[in-house]
Amino acid sequence: MFSRKLRDLSQRTVARRRGWALIAAPAAVATGLALAPAAHAATTAAAQATARAEAGGTPAALPVLKLTMNGTSITVGGTHQSGAVRVVSTVTDKAEAANGAEPTLARLDNGISYAQFFQVFAKLSANPNSDPNNLYGVAQIVYSTQANLGTSSGMVDLAPGNYVAVDLGTSGKPPFTTFTVSPSAHPAALPSPGGTISSREFGFTGVTQISDGEIVRWANVGFLVHMIIGIEAPNLATAQKISANLKAGKDNAAQGLATGFFGWDGALSHGQSFETVITQKPAFWVIACFMDTQDGREHTTLGMERIIHIVK
Repeated sequence: MFSRKLRDLSQRTVARRRGWALIAAPAAVATGLALAPAAHAATTAAAQATARAEAGGTPAALPVLKLTMNGTSITVGGTHQSGAVRVVSTVTDKAEAANGAEPTLARLDNGISYAQFFQVFAKLSANPNSDPNNLYGVAQIVYSTQANLGTSSGMVDLAPGNYVAVDLGTSGKPPFTTFTVSPSAHPAALPSPGGTISSREFGFTGVTQISDGEIVRWANVGFLVHMIIGIEAPNLATAQKISANLKAGKDNAAQGLATGFFGWDGALSHGQSFETVITQKPAFWVIACFMDTQDGREHTTLGMERIIHIVK
């Protein structure tokens, strides 16, 4: 969804918050788990770059959790054991890819059943302003990133428990399924990242220069749910203008200066993190959070925009 134009990013933030409420459905409780192996798809250039970056290293050796999305469904296959896993997302439908798939994993809090989870969302579905912060006390968003046509991947440390997998990149009611992660006697560990970029109230911390092919950890050290969206600029001066426009609430002006977009972190709850291999081309990027405060202000206007540089 974050490959769309900048003005769509802030508008669809509201739609995504509503999407969390729209996944509520009593049938999910009745049907229980919906697990299926991922379908094969042609490997994209980005996936090939990721494979090269992972070749011979720790990420390629991690257990694999498979997500498959076609715009109307999401299925989960592969390894369902705790510890570090490589989440391999496969998008099979071109229309879904054009919309921008956003595979997202939410872990239910200890003691929360699926029935309780969906009961809460049934109540939230009546509220058009529902947002991911309403998950506190019910579930934690532990993974959410952009997935393009074909195959892409990220890495996350999964704790044992019950999970909901949802594709928040679709328009309308987002497809979802449930699955359980069982305890592993020998859980794998995530590889050490080359750098970490963290969100908080209200700004970003961490490295400002990352390399193509490098592993980066995306983290939320704040209390609120945040996102880390990348907006590509042709040069540093333009990146500075984009950042200033976002701070001033001039999203349309920022959009006109951008040359590309990527949703590295679609949404994360407090204390959560995951890793990806950087496959975006070297350039100056503005990272931003388009979540809204309770009084309707975008987090960008409160200082959640920062310039980073991707180098070869």
